Amino acid sequence: MGGYSVWSDLMSMPTQGPIDDKVSERTFKTYVVWLVLSGKAEVALQVLAKKYKVSVPEMKVGLPSRHKTKARGCYVIEDGTIYLQNSDAIMNPFIILHEFYHHLRTSIDKKHKGTEKYADRFAREFLEAYQSYGAKASQNQTEMRR
Repeated sequence: MGGYSVWSDLMSMPTQGPIDDKVSERTFKTYVVWLVLSGKAEVALQVLAKKYKVSVPEMKVGLPSRHKTKARGCYVIEDGTIYLQNSDAIMNPFIILHEFYHHLRTSIDKKHKGTEKYADRFAREFLEAYQSYGAKASQNQTEMRR
């Protein structure tokens, strides 16, 4: 049951709002990625905002005209909105987390201090937690078959 319980733990978490503050950091990060991949990016943003004690950013499909068309997403400080290039980006946890980082940093002091490098690192930490959770589940399933 070990491999199954890893993912069933995630699926048993609420999909309409905040989770228990007592979950581990790795479980929290895995849950956020899972939410985005499950088409629940808005819920992921609510959970992230609660965790980091900031407002929930708006999210819209379509980039503002002043942004490059090659950008897959951007955060606009003035209206607190994450803009996504297209609807596919809604299920891309790297983009959602990267842009949330910019929201998080600018919520602290209203300056765009969050460099791209740090936004990338923030997003990668969540993805690595998700991948390690998956690796653990696979390992547990392999052990069960023995």
